[in-house]
Amino acid sequence: MRQYYSVDAIRHAEAPLLASLPEGTLMRRAAFGLATAIIGELTARTGGVAGRRVCAVVGSGDNGGDALWASTFLRRRGAAAEAVLLNPERTHRTALTAFRKAGGRVVDNVSATTDLVIDGVVGLAGSGPLRPAAAEVFAAVDAAGIPVVAVDIPSGIDAATGATSGPAVHAALTVTFGGLKPVHALADCGRVQLVDIGLDLPSTDVLGLEASDVKARWPVPGPSDDKYTQGVTGILAGSSAYPGAAVLCTGGAVAATSGMVRYAGGALGEVLSHWPEVVAAPTPAAAGRVQSWVVGPGLGTEDTGAAALWFALETDLPVIVDADGLTLLAAHPELVTTRDAPTVLTPHAREFARLAGAPPGPDRVGATRKLADAWGVTVLLKGNVTVIAEPGGPVYLNPAGQSWAATAGSGDVLSGMIGALLAAGMPAGEAAAAAAFVHARAANLAAADPGPGSAPTSASRIVGHIRTALASL
Repeated sequence: MRQYYSVDAIRHAEAPLLASLPEGTLMRRAAFGLATAIIGELTARTGGVAGRRVCAVVGSGDNGGDALWASTFLRRRGAAAEAVLLNPERTHRTALTAFRKAGGRVVDNVSATTDLVIDGVVGLAGSGPLRPAAAEVFAAVDAAGIPVVAVDIPSGIDAATGATSGPAVHAALTVTFGGLKPVHALADCGRVQLVDIGLDLPSTDVLGLEASDVKARWPVPGPSDDKYTQGVTGILAGSSAYPGAAVLCTGGAVAATSGMVRYAGGALGEVLSHWPEVVAAPTPAAAGRVQSWVVGPGLGTEDTGAAALWFALETDLPVIVDADGLTLLAAHPELVTTRDAPTVLTPHAREFARLAGAPPGPDRVGATRKLADAWGVTVLLKGNVTVIAEPGGPVYLNPAGQSWAATAGSGDVLSGMIGALLAAGMPAGEAAAAAAFVHARAANLAAADPGPGSAPTSASRIVGHIRTALASL
């Protein structure tokens, strides 16, 4: 399980080490880890370190000191080390002295023949876009195609939210110290490498599932299970106008579980033609017993759709609401705020704005948490980085890595997957996070294996790769 820590938590954990260790020890420890990561990057790209040219772009403060110390260590390994000082009067003096003593050179700009640039401009202490001088330097670096290793985070990215509002560093690799921060999941930091500097960190409530976590949680039938004990998922989705939503949502549930799926709605024929294993009925009341309900995709917002939403939310079963269900719910929040059973809402940004009264804005974690707490439900905010917040509980971050899941109908598939996990008894937040993880993996697999005559990916192809994604775990 990845744990993401606030900057304040990292600073608090550093304090006793800074007080007990000789001055500069913790910085050199971090810089040695940074240099080791850079050596690995240089070796992978160029075959070695000796004779390579490295340039640190140095701001004021500790990140600049880290970059200078790392450059000093690289210089001692035979690299040509240079540094651009953006604020010479406020450069870390001890690190600069060591850098020059090792043979490092202070230069005015990054040479086009540089093999790698170290971003030591601002890191976690910064906010807002790159200042003009730094922006000019990194625009030239980008134009020359020089890879960048960032210290803590790429400069110009907001450390609290991961948002960018102007020029920012584009890093191939980000090296951070002590613990991951939410920005490492929320923003484009390239590959992220964590260096242990000996911090004693408590547990945190901002988490990220890894493959081993999903594998440990995903329901697997035991020797005494049958189709009922594994969880029966009920699907209230689709209509004569939007039968595809029902097919995709039901398909997500079928692929995610070994139990049973029941469908009720106006796309009965289309669902059965795609998924003959599904038990189908024309109305929710005739569907039979289930352990969870998925309601909303393609349902419409007229009386039939509203009746299906009311039916599901009046039960004492876990319910996931998506798409048209969210539009209906925005006008009737009391339907979920008074529920005791687990409820999951899965809005994209525009649906979120209808529910919350305002878009999520740059602080997606804070906004998702606020809505979850206010409504007493689990909220999954869709995006390239999915944010899942439980009311009064943890937040899960799931970076997709790519945008292959950003395709029509993809959210319908995800809803069916979450519903299947809820039916199997998984807690709401974990169900949403695990489904998002596998859904993103299935989308990436679909893009990597499009098949003849197919588009790179589609919601239908995502359904077809869910089982492959699960098998890869």
